[in-house]
Order: sequence, then C-alpha cells, then structure tokens
Amino acid sequence: MKALVPALLLLACCARTPAPVPAPPAGLAPAAVVASPGSAAAVRPGIEVFLAGLPPALRGKRVGLITNHTGIDRSGTPDIDLIARHKDLKLVALLAPEHGIRGDAAEGVEIADETDPKTGVRIYSLYMAEDRGPTPEMLKDVDVLIYDLQEVGGRTWTYVSTMALSMQAAAKKKIPFVVLDRPNPSGGEIVEGALLDPKFKSFVGMYPIPARHGMT
Repeated sequence: MKALVPALLLLACCARTPAPVPAPPAGLAPAAVVASPGSAAAVRPGIEVFLAGLPPALRGKRVGLITNHTGIDRSGTPDIDLIARHKDLKLVALLAPEHGIRGDAAEGVEIADETDPKTGVRIYSLYMAEDRGPTPEMLKDVDVLIYDLQEVGGRTWTYVSTMALSMQAAAKKKIPFVVLDRPNPSGGEIVEGALLDPKFKSFVGMYPIPARHGMT
C-alpha cells in the first residue's frame, strides 16, 4: 500500500438535492417542520458521510478528534462515541477547543487536560496550548486528525482559528486532516461585513474574510 499522503478531506454535509418542503400541518409553524432522516430533504452531517464511506487508507488508523458537544449525528450520538466504537478506527486523543469538550466552560476560562470518563481517552485542552493549536505531544500517537465543530458563520468564531492551527500541525506532522462539514446556521446565502484588517489579526480573527462569511 502506498504511504498515506497528507491531505485535507472535506466531506460534504448534503447527501442529495433537497426536495420541496411540504406545507406545515395546521397549527404548526413552518420553522418547526423538519424533514425525516429518510427523506430527500434530509441533510447528513459529515460524521455520517465519513463513517458510511470510510476511506480505505484510513482503516485501522489512530484518530485524534477535535470536537465538542456540537459534534453529533442526526440521532444526537456524539462523534466521540461513534468513532470510539467503530471497528476500523482507534480513538487515541480528544482535543478540546475554547469552552471545552462539552461546551460548558465560559469564554476565556482555562481548561485543564483530563480523561474522558466514558472512553478512557485523554482530553487535551487546545485552548491552554502555547499557540492554541495541537502540540507534538498531543499528536504523538495520532495517524489522522479529524475536525468536527459547529460554528455560526461569523469570522470571530474561534473554532475557525482552531481549525487553521490544527491543519498546520497536521501538515507539520505529515498526517491527513479530515473536516467533517456542517451547514451554516445563518443560511450561507449572504456574505456581508468589512474584511479584517491584517494588523488586527488574532485568535478571534485570523484571515481577511467578511464578518459574515457565508461558508459551511
């Protein structure tokens, strides 16, 4: 087998072309109508697409997972559990962004490393790392780095910076980096706001993109 080449794998969250949404039943607000998982309008999160068609080159690999409480499938099952019990993957490290692996820490709060009580996997705090990205120690046993964090479609969301720094760390170690894509909750149809002035570059804004970027 050829050596695994470092790569960015972006897994689309839309499995098929959406079908027209039916009119809501009497008394039910339109926003409450949700397509069933089996319908043509269903959106499959990247975690489902990834595990359903796991690339052969990643089978048997040791996984480092960057996620929090937003990393779930349509049934609400966390990525952590899905990957931990997958027969062809081995979860060896969890990397927590700002607000922690469960999203229950306030902004700016220092988060210590810990062990996940359910899986026994070590949780590393990216927010406490020197540059807030994965360190060589965190990735020492990792063969592939997987990212699944929901953000809001805004430039100042720190998860965008976490992804960028993690991609750089994966490239430095020469391991694949997999993005499990998710829909833009603000719709993704409007791009607006001023571009970031490079002199104000920081962890809450790394790139000269609009305040509302319109991307997944």
